[in-house]
Amino acid sequence: QVQLVESGGGLVQAGGSLMLSCAASGLTFSSYSMGWFRLVPGKEREFVAQISWSSIIINYADSVKGRFTISRDNAKNTVYLQMNGLKPEDTAVYYCAARPSGGTIASYWGQGTQVTVSS
Repeated sequence: QVQLVESGGGLVQAGGSLMLSCAASGLTFSSYSMGWFRLVPGKEREFVAQISWSSIIINYADSVKGRFTISRDNAKNTVYLQMNGLKPEDTAVYYCAARPSGGTIASYWGQGTQVTVSS
């Protein structure tokens, strides 16, 4: 059974930092690209960042470029999202997702972790 478990969310003041983690189990982690998405009630799910299995290909949404950093540790089956310079508009539930390398659609999703940024 595949599981993606996010952690690290919380309440932080604007300008602060948080690091999200997503621990994967039940899959060959190094065979998957990993991504972070976020969802605000009433809005569409938004892509945040993604990283290839080798960490060579990394992409960010324009809204987080220069502030967020995605990384992964294949030995620990974990992907991270370091978030610096947080803004109130970053408030959302953050989800990690696993997409088979070479695939176009995420196969697995985590349950999400809430990030709230106060002004």
